[in-house]
Amino acid sequence: MNPSAASSAPFIDRSLLAAQLRWLAEREVFIGTSSWKYEGWLGSIYSPDRYLTRGKFSQARFERDCLYEHAETFSSVCVDAGYYRFPSPKYVAGLMEQTPDHYRFTFKVTDDITARTFPNLPRHGDKAGKRNEHFLNADLFTRAFLTPFASFKSKVGVLIFEFSHFHARDFERGRDFMEALDQFLGALPKGWRYAVEIRNRNFLHPDYFAMLKSHGVGHVINQWARMPDASEQMAMPGAMDCADFVAARFLLKQGRSYEEAVKLFSPYTATKEPHEGAREAAAALIRPTVEYDLKPAPKHSRKAIFVYVNNRLEGNSLQTIIAILVKLQLEKFGFLPPSIMPPSSNPPATLL
Repeated sequence: MNPSAASSAPFIDRSLLAAQLRWLAEREVFIGTSSWKYEGWLGSIYSPDRYLTRGKFSQARFERDCLYEHAETFSSVCVDAGYYRFPSPKYVAGLMEQTPDHYRFTFKVTDDITARTFPNLPRHGDKAGKRNEHFLNADLFTRAFLTPFASFKSKVGVLIFEFSHFHARDFERGRDFMEALDQFLGALPKGWRYAVEIRNRNFLHPDYFAMLKSHGVGHVINQWARMPDASEQMAMPGAMDCADFVAARFLLKQGRSYEEAVKLFSPYTATKEPHEGAREAAAALIRPTVEYDLKPAPKHSRKAIFVYVNNRLEGNSLQTIIAILVKLQLEKFGFLPPSIMPPSSNPPATLL
């Protein structure tokens, strides 16, 4: 992307957005983006001038330093990079050092743990297309993935085990997967927030939710191409009761592939296709927590909430998040700053 195009990016009142997100974070509601290194956000939450070297935009500087600026607005992010390789202690420490104490990192766990069969992709090299000998290896997860986070536990939100769609060659029955997952979860170190994200809709069964609950592990409500819409998952008995927190990721419109979304929405400068159902589902997840003080309930009923939005849902996750906040009408709950933009389910191109 040519950074000069940043002048056409929709205006966002970053200080007001940051204030509202921080207000929610203080109530254990963390709303963030899926990853953060998007040049399409220059001029919205990123200031192009911060990434100049000798008067020219430096992509290397941007990718190295933009997390600092992301943390000036947001209180959380979902790190997709952990899915592709085990995070090194240096990498983890570098992320933590760029962000304040209240910031929370949610990480996808490396697919060396979650892939039953490695996809035929160049990054897998000789392993491509082969059975994964380390699938659901709790010892490897603890040693290679979890250890680098030991010194930063307070800044870790959720550790997500994302399982790509399983084919018949992987598991003939969902029950077989659940038995293997049950054993794996039982062997994990305690004291972390773990959550499972599946891509087989037929696995969404009361027995699956009950098994997760027995370990205090969350089910990730996931808006994704071949899964029931988030609102449908939220309504399934047991889906919201697996753990003492709730995690959700809003990734893709139902029926749309990742590749199609990239082609349609890149470079993610603005909303191109509002998804009203996803926005309302996200707001519905959060609303009970922000209303908690007005409707007293037992302390244990208040859960931490982690919601992450991907650019490939509507075209620009920043604007999607703002639309969700507008639905929450935070000013009604004693939060004094005005709305980020006029009340509307479909925000205008220019955010006020």
